[in-house]
Amino acid sequence: MTHEFKKIVENAFTYYTKGTSCVLATVVHLEGSSYRKPGVRMLIAEDGMMTGAVSGGCVEKEVLFQAATVFKTNLPKMMTYDGRYRLGCEGILYILIEPFSINEQFYKSISADLEKREPIKIASYYSLDIENPILDLGSVIQLSNGNVIKTNPNSDESKIEIQDTLLYFQQELSPLFQLFLFGAEHDAVQLGQLAALMGWEVTVIASFKDQKELKHFPGVTNLLHINPEESHTLSIDENSAVVLMNHNYATDLNFLLHILEKNPVYIGSLGSVKRREKLFNDLIEYRPEKADLFIDKIYGPAGLDIGAITPQEIANSIISEITAVLRNKEIKSLRDIPGSIHA
Repeated sequence: MTHEFKKIVENAFTYYTKGTSCVLATVVHLEGSSYRKPGVRMLIAEDGMMTGAVSGGCVEKEVLFQAATVFKTNLPKMMTYDGRYRLGCEGILYILIEPFSINEQFYKSISADLEKREPIKIASYYSLDIENPILDLGSVIQLSNGNVIKTNPNSDESKIEIQDTLLYFQQELSPLFQLFLFGAEHDAVQLGQLAALMGWEVTVIASFKDQKELKHFPGVTNLLHINPEESHTLSIDENSAVVLMNHNYATDLNFLLHILEKNPVYIGSLGSVKRREKLFNDLIEYRPEKADLFIDKIYGPAGLDIGAITPQEIANSIISEITAVLRNKEIKSLRDIPGSIHA
């Protein structure tokens, strides 16, 4: 959800510079089932343009209609959407709609936390009593430096604790997920593009001899031309994945040995089962003290067993595998196949 919030903040700041008012709609409570869960948000500009979504598409028009009074009064309100009597899901959504203004100071503060990979905490105060408006409805964004951003300018600045008359929904947005692609061939282009659509920050690591530029990798955030010895400077953390795809075994091994001090949640390696076993053996030989910690994280051949053949299909299988690892889902990976992955 962090990438969705980032886009909302960016657009809200753009609207602020143009003098266009905005409201923020947040799903804060759910009874039953729904396509999206509490914590999803949507920005609505005064001209009707929307950023993000709070459902699969069936709720947004109603939210836009309900937002009209918030634009008029500049006061937050609650609304419900009962999916039991409409098409789609079978739950009742409780949605907080509130004025939302991101000035330059707020924008810089939030952007700084995102860049520093600091989690962002958002607390939303809401009520299930739709008929009786409460002035202190609203959200509080807590930043790493201790500062807070209150979306409701009408509420008491000191009211950050739970109030007796309000319910409380708190969410911590983790740093943006990162994908590091060690290799810059055509398959890296496809994988980077698909990962960008997922909202991930993608960094491609290319050889110094490679003449490609960032424009050759649609959606990719960074393109670095570095040697394996310099890869220890990369900001790879537990909210990151790595895919080794240099098409050169020695280069992939060299990069892997230099990022063993990092802690990615996933390491993918292109190639055959035989190549993976060689990677395991060399890892044990060169860095026996780290091998046990990393072997379980290495997925080789990278990807799910979906019969992928084309670069686009292979990219899809790898992205799906990373997502499954992040969600702790049991899946059939290509690494679980003892022999050749192709018939």
